[in-house]
Amino acid sequence: MQSAGEMLHGDDTRPAGDIRSSDDIRTVVHAFYDGMERDAMLGTYFSGLDWSEHLPRMVLFWSSIVLQEGGYRGRPFDPHGRMPGLTRDHFAHWVARFQATVDAHFAGPRADLMKARADQIAGVFQTKLGLWHAGAAGIGCTAAFDHRHPLC
Repeated sequence: MQSAGEMLHGDDTRPAGDIRSSDDIRTVVHAFYDGMERDAMLGTYFSGLDWSEHLPRMVLFWSSIVLQEGGYRGRPFDPHGRMPGLTRDHFAHWVARFQATVDAHFAGPRADLMKARADQIAGVFQTKLGLWHAGAAGIGCTAAFDHRHPLC
């Protein structure tokens, strides 16, 4: 089984500018997952993953979100709902790693959108797992705010 890094084809030079194509999405996805199995916090969740199946699915997923290509079909939460022991710290680490990966390769409105969507997805997953509660993400739930915000 190939690692995520081995699945990356072509050179790994940093493209200039914003995300423009599914090839750019592929660059981010492959760079993000490269070495994931060795990540001290997240690695065990990715150990033994079939990268030849997972990486193309993630490229389709992110291309659908960032480029509105619509090629992804699936239920992204379902596998996460079956992962034992996930905590807010896992999600915070995943988001930080993802955002750093995007920043290392791209800058612009679509790169910003990709990072924002990653943060939003992590929030939704945490909510579904019962990990995100009032004030968990620093949303500033105050007495005046509580009645208007669904997470407060």
